[in-house]
Amino acid sequence: MSLQCGIVGLPNVGKSTLFNCLSNAKAQSANFPFCTIEPNVGVITVPDERLNKLVDMCQPKSVVPATVEIVDIAGLVKGASKGEGLGNKFLANIRETDAILHVLRCFDDDNITHVDGTVDPVRDKEIIDYELQLKDLETIEARIAKTQKQAQTGGDKQAKAQLEVYLKYKDALDKGKPARSVELETPDEKKIGHDLFLLTNKPVLYVCNVDDASAVNGNKYVEAVAEAIKEEGAGLLIVAAQTESEIAELDTYEERQEFLQEIGLEESGVSRLIRAAYSLLNLQTFFTAGSDECRAWTFIRGSKAPQCAGVIHSDFEKGFIRAEVIKYDDYVTLGGETAVREAGRLGVEGKEYIVQDGDIMHFRFNV
Repeated sequence: MSLQCGIVGLPNVGKSTLFNCLSNAKAQSANFPFCTIEPNVGVITVPDERLNKLVDMCQPKSVVPATVEIVDIAGLVKGASKGEGLGNKFLANIRETDAILHVLRCFDDDNITHVDGTVDPVRDKEIIDYELQLKDLETIEARIAKTQKQAQTGGDKQAKAQLEVYLKYKDALDKGKPARSVELETPDEKKIGHDLFLLTNKPVLYVCNVDDASAVNGNKYVEAVAEAIKEEGAGLLIVAAQTESEIAELDTYEERQEFLQEIGLEESGVSRLIRAAYSLLNLQTFFTAGSDECRAWTFIRGSKAPQCAGVIHSDFEKGFIRAEVIKYDDYVTLGGETAVREAGRLGVEGKEYIVQDGDIMHFRFNV
């Protein structure tokens, strides 16, 4: 399942530094705008202690963790929606992603030039929001112009339904609100909305890039961002990207943990960010576990058993018979599959079973 989070932000806010911490792919990092011209894509592992525990118990021949793709998109500037900077290209790259990690500069450093001269993360956020909203408004107005005549004179029910949705989005965007603030009620409305691929309809996590001293409790800039986004339904995460890059260079797990303890953190910001990105995409994990392989499989929250079987192989979904399900806690507490069976704790589920995060699954199928 190839789902992507795009890292966006103004130039010189720490996007590429953060991306380098997240991925083995190295984006160029320098103190000037447009350093990253092509989007850099990194496939990153989702940290999961549950998989580590299963590996310890099963001692498998191979281990396959869950992953998510992160795309480092070059910095936007004011006027991007009209093609300023490399605006059109950047906006197209954002459109191709499933969610947005919006990096905001929340630190002072005279050695790193801010594209607008001063540090103000709320202003920076509003610049990018404005550019994305303008592009979405352009998209909506074009759709309205195309659909309005059909809806009013042609008696086209589908066109009327589309126009109603388009007008809801236009009203929100005219007021400076993102498309994701629009509440669509019916499945048909939601499908119309989804098919627009609006930039501001994507889920957003605001990543406040702070200095070392602010890594634990944040600072005045983080507080300002939290206040600005409180009605957006978006997430917020504090990360010290430069500190994270220093952690990433340490050779051993023990050294990294010692460094984290020294600055008052239980785990790295990178680990928290990866999990937050995974959650932002509405993803969860089920496992298969045994002596041959322990594997974390990614599925969309709310999926039923046949759909999750199809994540492994399309034939599993087509010929689905049933799913044998072990709850992770039972597997660990009782000591493995055999003990779970003997204790009568193995569940046998049909096509309507909604798979839960952490389920250990075995699918029966016939093709």
